[in-house]
Amino acid sequence: MTATCDEMTLRRLGLKVVQIEAEAIAALADSIDGHFVEACRLMLACKGRIVVTGMGKSGHIGGKIAATLASTGSPAFFVHPGEASHGDLGMITPQDVVLAMSNSGETREILTILPLIKRIGSPLIAMTGNSASTLAQQATVHLNASVREEACPLGLAPTSSTTAALVMGDAMAVALLEARGFTREDFALSHPGGSLGRRLLLRVEDIMHKGDEIPSVPESALIRDALLEMTAKKLGMTAIVDGEGYVQGIFTDGDLRRLFERAHDIHSTVIADVMTRRCTRIAADRLAAEAVHIMEEKRINALLVVDADNHLIGALNMHDLLRAGVV
Repeated sequence: MTATCDEMTLRRLGLKVVQIEAEAIAALADSIDGHFVEACRLMLACKGRIVVTGMGKSGHIGGKIAATLASTGSPAFFVHPGEASHGDLGMITPQDVVLAMSNSGETREILTILPLIKRIGSPLIAMTGNSASTLAQQATVHLNASVREEACPLGLAPTSSTTAALVMGDAMAVALLEARGFTREDFALSHPGGSLGRRLLLRVEDIMHKGDEIPSVPESALIRDALLEMTAKKLGMTAIVDGEGYVQGIFTDGDLRRLFERAHDIHSTVIADVMTRRCTRIAADRLAAEAVHIMEEKRINALLVVDADNHLIGALNMHDLLRAGVV
């Protein structure tokens, strides 16, 4: 076999595939019908898990659908039909709903376990491209994911059919998400390692510097002492506190630059005379994302963390938020 296609030919072939699959997706709108609604209701009423199964390419799509369902509020997992008949069927309970996927509806490995699924008593949702197939006929609900043609010119490689099945799965997952009232916070709980999870779950207290890591000096300290504290703690600022640890102000790198313009003697000037008294503060239980918003809005790079009585309990800067993946 010799590859002889030029650039224009390859582009034409690629565009043809996109067109065929786009038409298949558009035609799928007719299948968002009463059967689709019934399938969604079965899943909403499910007291166990949604068990997705499928062979070959349908199995790959099924795995993705199961993952999407699970991450959007509908607990689900994938079971390989070949493994199911060798022990994994024990993972399915009467409280579960089974979603079986097969374009032909005659996949041998799935048909083999149908009687066992019936015996368990789990409702069966079939997604096929053939409403007259064995799987479709034996299902509690049948979802029609048929396509007019595969994008493969040989009509052999699953292309349009797998795309249609994937879109049908996404349609169910999103419909269930909306019906359950699934929120951004709920999504974050199942994605704690993702950027959205970090933005919605991390709180200031999770990333702030505490204890001896907090830069602070008393009101009576000299500017020199404040600079030494800032250098040691490396947050680009220091809090100024009274004898009880209550915040009186802040001194930052920016304040230092402005200080030089006024020619203050760092060895004799008291920090209380040059600090910023009305400094911005934040509570430890606020979301880290709120800290980012405050810093951006006020164009500052650091925040002091205080309790309800204005007692200094922490500190953080923009670099801390960057390291935590909040920004």
